Amino acid sequence: MAVVGFDLGSQSCYIAVARAGGIETVANEFSDRCTPSVVSFGSKNRAIGVSAKNQQITHANNTVSNFKRFHGRAFNDPFIQKEKESLSYDLVPMKNGGVGIKVMYMGEEHFFSVEQITAMLLTKLKETAETNLKKPVTDCVISVPSFFTDAERRSVLDAAQIVGLNCLRLMNDMTAVALNYGIYKQDLPAPEEKPRIVVFVDMGHSAFQVSACAFNKGKLKVLGTAFDPFLGGRNFDEKLVDHFCVEIKAKYKLDPKSKIRALLRLYQECEKLKKLMSSNSTDIPLNIECFMNDRDVAGKMNRSQFEELCAELLQRIEGPLHSLMEQTQFKVEDVNAVEIVGGATRIPAVKEKIAKFFGKDVSTTLNADEAVARGCALQCAILSPAFKVREFSVTDAVPFPISLMWNTEADDTEGVHEVFSRNHAAPFSKVLTFYRKGPFELEAFYSDPNGVPYPETKIGRYIVQNVAAQKDGERSKVKVKVRFNTHGIFSVSTASMVEQVKAEENEDLSVETEVVIVNQRPPENSDDKNIQQDNNEAGTQSQVQTDGQPTPQSPPSPEPSSEENKIPDAKKTNEKKSDQPPEAKKPKIKVKNVELPIEANLVWQLGKDLLNMYIKTEGKMIMQDKLEKERNDAKNAVEEYVYEFRDKLSGPYQKFVCEEDLQKFSAFLTEIEDWLYEDGEDQAKQVYIDKLDDLKKLGTPIEMRYQEAEERPRVLEELGHRLQHYAKIAGEYRDKDEKYIHIDESEMIEVEKCVKEMMEWMSNVMNAQAKMSLDQDPVVRASEIKAKLKELHSVCEPVVLQPKPNVDSPKEENPLNGPSLHTNEGMEEDKNNAEIHQQNGDCHPNDKNTTSMDLD
Repeated sequence: MAVVGFDLGSQSCYIAVARAGGIETVANEFSDRCTPSVVSFGSKNRAIGVSAKNQQITHANNTVSNFKRFHGRAFNDPFIQKEKESLSYDLVPMKNGGVGIKVMYMGEEHFFSVEQITAMLLTKLKETAETNLKKPVTDCVISVPSFFTDAERRSVLDAAQIVGLNCLRLMNDMTAVALNYGIYKQDLPAPEEKPRIVVFVDMGHSAFQVSACAFNKGKLKVLGTAFDPFLGGRNFDEKLVDHFCVEIKAKYKLDPKSKIRALLRLYQECEKLKKLMSSNSTDIPLNIECFMNDRDVAGKMNRSQFEELCAELLQRIEGPLHSLMEQTQFKVEDVNAVEIVGGATRIPAVKEKIAKFFGKDVSTTLNADEAVARGCALQCAILSPAFKVREFSVTDAVPFPISLMWNTEADDTEGVHEVFSRNHAAPFSKVLTFYRKGPFELEAFYSDPNGVPYPETKIGRYIVQNVAAQKDGERSKVKVKVRFNTHGIFSVSTASMVEQVKAEENEDLSVETEVVIVNQRPPENSDDKNIQQDNNEAGTQSQVQTDGQPTPQSPPSPEPSSEENKIPDAKKTNEKKSDQPPEAKKPKIKVKNVELPIEANLVWQLGKDLLNMYIKTEGKMIMQDKLEKERNDAKNAVEEYVYEFRDKLSGPYQKFVCEEDLQKFSAFLTEIEDWLYEDGEDQAKQVYIDKLDDLKKLGTPIEMRYQEAEERPRVLEELGHRLQHYAKIAGEYRDKDEKYIHIDESEMIEVEKCVKEMMEWMSNVMNAQAKMSLDQDPVVRASEIKAKLKELHSVCEPVVLQPKPNVDSPKEENPLNGPSLHTNEGMEEDKNNAEIHQQNGDCHPNDKNTTSMDLD
């Protein structure tokens, strides 16, 4: 079972996997652990990752990048309209109002949704992980920014589903970093001690995120998060690009923004310049050859000029840091450590700004690029049954406050309640109790629209259906469970209606049956009579569950619990009524919960039909990519054979082909080479396979002669050595050598015969081969010589390695006749025999006197 974590970045992606040795970041086919978040479309196939990045300038209109922030957004979103102006590809509205990307693929115009584009990127990441793990990948954990809303998160989950990935958790970037930091720490305070407070700061390509976390041994709790979604490394690049655009326009009278290819080249060079300035304070040159109109451009900048240029951006760093400290009510002195990650934190000015705010040096113990992916892989390992991981609980935080709104039965007022406050523990479930006579509607929305970097504050509408009044006309009690799940997505997960049914007098009430007195009425002490909620402030009690575990309950209210209806204590009842006349026995009723269907209308959700269509489309594109790869591999095999063989014909193979065949084959190689770059440029896979077969008909005999000439002398030499060895043993046997005196004469005659025949055969083939030239096929092949060697071994080896019988070992008596007797003298003889066998090298596994020795 594969355990994988994917860090989906705006600019690049990282893949971490769990192996027996720990967490490892894997490399792609280019031996690079960083895979660019770029997808390029061609006339035959798609290019994804490094190969797509290499086409970004030459195929600008069909190469898609920086698409991560389009998830869950409508085409008319102000952010989309602003981004559209600086993109090299075209954005179009989809039928569902979402963002579509227009490209030319397979010679036709196609419109892909952002979910499909992300699915394509995930396809590449999945293939890379499978290649490294050598097993299929299904379960994974994917990272998202902590400020992603419900709509954006659902969109990413849809993308994973298109590829067939089972996303166990959408993990916030900062939580993944914190997990990667904390799980390896051995010196964390004990659970009952004051936690260690660590602030994590991440500035990536397009966003700035910070979080404060509390660490105790075996657990991590996110205390607060803050962010600037529009501050990242790309903003620093844009400052450089704008600066050099003005400079180039003034100096060379060229406008880089008028041509997208020139602008993309300038972006690439400015990004390199930014990285160089991070490690050098001197002037760094910027040189671009054939920039526009075949003209070269040049410029320069140093770190101080760069910092002055980006002063406004550097000032924005403090905003999220102040916000975080306000949320957590911490002073900078309370923070034990500040860890920085993300590529843009390598800019010295950014690092200095963060260090100055906290009044302490920042720590860089984590890998700035890979920390998120490693944290995701750790979370996946924790969730997977295939790995045993040190116990470590992760409690995340709700980034935005979420409220519920509903209509009262009077229809003239609306009830509103904040179900999850900002930085509330997550994942978390709450149960709300309503009293209704019919179906009702709940609307979830973000309480603080100004704090959400998303234009739509609504999350969704939920209609609780099939609600009916009780048989006596009273309102029914409806329990609604709301959840903020592990993906960071809000949902109304379940709803149930409490039905009262009269119990039979002798009926045995099961443990699960709730019993209430018939004349009880719904409590009416809350401000809004239509809801009881799971909050102590509301004056009523209800059950709150966190990940299936109920939290400690508040003190019971005077009214019956909204979640627990208990049988009245019989003893107390009798005490209260001891001075009263006996009353008629009140009838009891059973209370059963009836599950109610919920119709959810979410702000952003792909329909099942559309999702299935995307899954089929992706499957077809994967198959097309595979076929095109096989076709290209077949073509490359022909091209490689032509160049490799031509080189060898003038080198090691030259002596193994006659002049006539050499001229003929060389001409054929040239013919195939010309065909490859003309008519053979775009042919079917089978055509290339046939051409390769034609080449091999001429090339294989030459290659065989060369290989035989290399291998044959070595094998013949080995055969000669073995023949001499067995001939020597036969001679020693004739001389009555003690080592072989135990061998039967008929067996040794068989050995001598075999050796003699083999020597004659070897002499004949060597003489015949000596008369042949190198450009002729050999008389005997190495494989035939190996077969002869094997035959010789099978005949001679069993005879010459026969164990010498041990006649000196003491005889043991039959256990039935009496005990065996071993004298010290006999044991000493056994030892001597063992030593003799070891010295002679003829120990046999069945010889009782054989001893084993450990040799250094």
